[in-house]
Amino acid sequence: MSLEAREDLDPVETAEWMESLESVLDREGEERAQHLLSRLANRLRRDGMQVPFSVTTPHRNSIPVHREARMPGDLFMERRIRSLIRYNAIAQVIRNNRAHAGLGGHIASFMSAATLYDVGFNHFFRAPRGDFEGDLVYIQGHVAPGVYARAFLEGRLSQEQMDKFRQEVDGDGLSSYPHPWLMPDFWQFPTVSMGLGPIQAIYQAHVMKYLDSREIKDMQDRKIWCFMGDGECDEPESLGAISLAGRENLDNLIFVINCNLQRLDGPVRGNSRIMDELEGVFRGAGWNVLKVVWGRFWDPLFEQDKKGVLQKRMDEAVDGDYQNYKANGGAYTREHFFGKYPETAEMVKDMSDEDIWRLNRGGHDPYKVYAAYHEAVNSTNGKPTVILAHTVKGYGMGGGDGESAMEAHQVKSMEYEALKKFRDRFGIPLTDEQLKEVPYFKPDGDSPELKYMHMQRERLGGYLPQRRTEFESLEIPDLDDKTFASQTGGSKGREISTTMAFVRVLNGLVKDKKIGSRVVPIIPDEARTFGMEGMFRQLGIYTSEGQKYEPVDKGQIMFYREDKQGQILEEGITEAGAMSAWIAAATSYSNHNTTLLPFYVYYSMFGFQRVGDLAWAAGDMQARGFLVGGTAGRTTLNGEGLQHQDGHSHIQASTIPNCRSYDPTYAHEVAVIVQDGLKRMFADKENCFYYLTVMNENYEHPALDEIPAEDIIKGMYLLRETKGSKGHVQLMGSGTILREVEAAAEMLKDEFDIGADIWSVTSFNELRREALELDRQAFLRPESEPAKPHVTRCLEGRKGPAIASTDYMKLFADQVRAWVPTDYHVLGTDGYGRSDTREKLRHFFEVDRYFVTVAALKALADRGEIDRKVVADAIKKYGIDPYKPNPLVS
Repeated sequence: MSLEAREDLDPVETAEWMESLESVLDREGEERAQHLLSRLANRLRRDGMQVPFSVTTPHRNSIPVHREARMPGDLFMERRIRSLIRYNAIAQVIRNNRAHAGLGGHIASFMSAATLYDVGFNHFFRAPRGDFEGDLVYIQGHVAPGVYARAFLEGRLSQEQMDKFRQEVDGDGLSSYPHPWLMPDFWQFPTVSMGLGPIQAIYQAHVMKYLDSREIKDMQDRKIWCFMGDGECDEPESLGAISLAGRENLDNLIFVINCNLQRLDGPVRGNSRIMDELEGVFRGAGWNVLKVVWGRFWDPLFEQDKKGVLQKRMDEAVDGDYQNYKANGGAYTREHFFGKYPETAEMVKDMSDEDIWRLNRGGHDPYKVYAAYHEAVNSTNGKPTVILAHTVKGYGMGGGDGESAMEAHQVKSMEYEALKKFRDRFGIPLTDEQLKEVPYFKPDGDSPELKYMHMQRERLGGYLPQRRTEFESLEIPDLDDKTFASQTGGSKGREISTTMAFVRVLNGLVKDKKIGSRVVPIIPDEARTFGMEGMFRQLGIYTSEGQKYEPVDKGQIMFYREDKQGQILEEGITEAGAMSAWIAAATSYSNHNTTLLPFYVYYSMFGFQRVGDLAWAAGDMQARGFLVGGTAGRTTLNGEGLQHQDGHSHIQASTIPNCRSYDPTYAHEVAVIVQDGLKRMFADKENCFYYLTVMNENYEHPALDEIPAEDIIKGMYLLRETKGSKGHVQLMGSGTILREVEAAAEMLKDEFDIGADIWSVTSFNELRREALELDRQAFLRPESEPAKPHVTRCLEGRKGPAIASTDYMKLFADQVRAWVPTDYHVLGTDGYGRSDTREKLRHFFEVDRYFVTVAALKALADRGEIDRKVVADAIKKYGIDPYKPNPLVS
């Protein structure tokens, strides 16, 4: 009696049903069979019955043998090439570590994924050609040696470059992982910070659909391939946006997950199966799921499995078991896997232990991989596709040197005997003596292997990876253009916020006939907070399906309008998603040969702090665009409290080398900074991106008048001066606290007869960077007259001490201390934020006008220019408690 029959009350009836279903499948296909099953399920639900349901399928290939697309090309030649790539990848890591111990590198990840990449490079990954911009491939970071090894055989990299892996300082070296900043014409996407590649790939596909729908760029049938590891899927960013891909029908997206079952230290899911878990998650999110579990050597065994016992055994074994089977060899697998049931033991009785050990996993079988890739690129159901490929970590490296071993990820070398086994297994034409030196092996230029490689890549348009570095300059409106002039002329008695000033500039840019269509406003889910809801009706919110419903606020002027050609990307409550969309738009000049001007507006507290790794990746990718931190500062967003109030985003921004950050106070500063940024990034092609903070506090804004715009960009300019006969101070401020500084200057003049020069510091970060560079030049060129930093030149020769006040941590303003040519005192908002009025918050953090005034008086008293009693009287007069809690720790 069969396994099913032992559990079946009426096997005859079951057989009749199965025959009927098989007949439908044979005669009318899968769709008809699925339709009938759906109707049966609906009938059960009508009577309130629970329908048997599973988002997972048996642990076997999704594509049956009879449906596999036939793999073209010379399969023997491809195996030969793949073997050479494997060997050269190993040689690269070993040679470089022999020459420079400790450089590191990774072998095992590429060994497990070599076939996955090789099939793609030989048959699927299309390079740019003509008006076709090519496929985009997010390559898993740890497989970089394998990609270099392929490029070496293709003649794109020299042996000298291969021997400079992870040695970049002297030039022409190869970066440890994919880094566009370090190899700007080679790598497209930095992916080794695990989890960032998948979410960026999803939003890249999303932005590609956006560009196509808005008729800015015809994407044709370009595909995005994202390679990742099963352990990487534990990163929240890896799977956090897959529902977007299903919802938006991103059929241009293909994930390939290398399921080698191992993380860096051990099994991904030792007690279960990661492939089942991922299948359920992706299927539930609306993806096509293609499992490539077993290689073709298993096919004869499946043919014998008439009772389903082999499948049952496969479904029972967990990943920890599968790791053991490969690590411990054929005899172990015979006993512990096949030996559990008489039926499975019988299947392999005539097979040797070596035959059992050679039973291959699907990710190492080019036939099975090709069939999955072919089905993925030819899918017509509008869904994204994920391919789950079962592999062995350290494949080919031998059990003692990494194959399926716990420490496989950390292996940097291989013992000589293991290398010989590897050579023999993969047919590398090196003698024992030659192998001791671990030389690279590259056939002659006219060899069949290299000819085949070049032929395949020529057929696919050229070589990958490659990155476009050039793009067409855009014509940016001048500062006196109406787009910016509307804000440089002052608010003329009206009170507005810098957020409103920015939105007005953005509205002006959108209307510009030359660049307006390229402006991409991006928001998470806070447009109304930032006063951007007026753009809903004007520009529309992009969605792949248009608006299928009538919005409840349609009767209002600024109703919520979704549109397939909408210009706004509103990504929902996901800073990581919105940031990834911004990155895709900010690198469109390179990836799509179409320049976009993205403005991502968000709560400043949730910017760099929440997605700092993505911001760093954006710098690596040479993104161009604006990040706009709204409602910025520790005391400006008065009612929201500790987790919303930002006192450090500019410090975080300063850690990214090519991020230029500004904290403007007035509308004319916003206009100057945005115009200058657009010109630098998109006309002059300066390799940078901008971080700009804006606030929601309303006040009157002065006109630009005689203020030199270049000083605003340098980071500091003289706003105005007051006179006094009993002393003089230099007052510096930024953001909304500059207005407290201005009020303090009036108090010093009116109440103490002390004058002040008032400086608007638009960027302490830019002041510091310039000063550091000038110091460096002076250090390296001692014979030359050193140039003076802008902050020094501004304050040099002026009277009195300097007091800087901001809505950020003291470190923000303190970073220029070395270049301030007078005694320097800093006020800031160290500590956790809290909810209250702006006035109380600024008093609590000791940055309001009263504290600025007292700080100025104290600085003068320290110099002996006024009596200390004046300071004590001021403290008493302004109701400052000398024993008030320290905001840093309270």
